[in-house]
Amino acid sequence: MSARLNSAQPYVIGLFRIVVGLLFAVHGATSLFGVLGGAAGTNGGTIPAGTWPGWYAAVIQLVAGALVLLGLGTRGAALIASGSMAYAYFDVHQQAALWPIQNGGELSVLFCWAFFLLVFTGSGAFGVDRLFGRRTAADAGSVAEQTPIAA
Repeated sequence: MSARLNSAQPYVIGLFRIVVGLLFAVHGATSLFGVLGGAAGTNGGTIPAGTWPGWYAAVIQLVAGALVLLGLGTRGAALIASGSMAYAYFDVHQQAALWPIQNGGELSVLFCWAFFLLVFTGSGAFGVDRLFGRRTAADAGSVAEQTPIAA
C-alpha cells in the first residue's frame, strides 16, 4: 500500500500545486481586475494601483500564483508567496485577535503553509520545471558523451 501511494506522490503534488496556484492567481486577479466579484470590500471594484500593501500583495498573488500554477520557478515563487501570506497574517490579521478563526486570517495561514510546503517539495508532476530539468539533464549527458577524455 505504501509503495503504491509513494509512486503517486509526484502526481498528487503536481495537482496540489496546480489547485493552490490557480486559487492564489484568481485571488490576485479579483483584486487587480475586479473579476469574479472584485476585491473584498470594494463592491466589485479593484484595489487602487500602488496602494500599500493591498495592490502589491495582489500583484504577488497573480504573478506567483501563475508561476506556481504552471510549475515554472515553483520553489522561488512559492517562497515569495509564502512570505507575503505570513506578512499578511502577522501585519493585517493578527492585530484583530490571536487565532486565525477569530481574526479572519485562515486563508492567509493556509496559503502560507501550502506554499511553504511547495518550497520543499518542488513542482511535482506536470510542471514546466520538470521539462526544463529533463532537457538540461539530457543536454548535460550528451555534452559529457561528446567531450573527449585526455589521457
